Amino acid sequence: MSCGGSPASPTAPLTGVWGGDHISLTATSSGNHAEFDCAHGDTVLPLAVDARNVFTVSGTFVREHGGPIQAGAAPDVYPAVYSGSVIASTMVLTVVLTDTPEVIGTFTLMKDTPGRVLKCLLPSSQ
Repeated sequence: MSCGGSPASPTAPLTGVWGGDHISLTATSSGNHAEFDCAHGDTVLPLAVDARNVFTVSGTFVREHGGPIQAGAAPDVYPAVYSGSVIASTMVLTVVLTDTPEVIGTFTLMKDTPGRVLKCLLPSSQ
């Protein structure tokens, strides 16, 4: 193996249930679904760490609200980047909206843990 090496290439995708405070992530080899407090997000590509144990994948982030959803109402969807690192059974995940550079948050997740998510129940005006 040479010292120069080539750019880090992804390894096998991360799979399974990962959870932490305010997040629950289901990771599969064909994409991911995350549940957040009052939001959810998806990627169509898997989370695959490279030789440095880091990953980056594009997806969507959808803001939710309490109360009924009106028929025909467009979801509040934003393009997002999900990036982070994994060491053993701990993942650190950061979610950033790409159209507004808003950082949704940085979350610490543990493998095989369901997570603790508080979904919106009522509109904030009630």
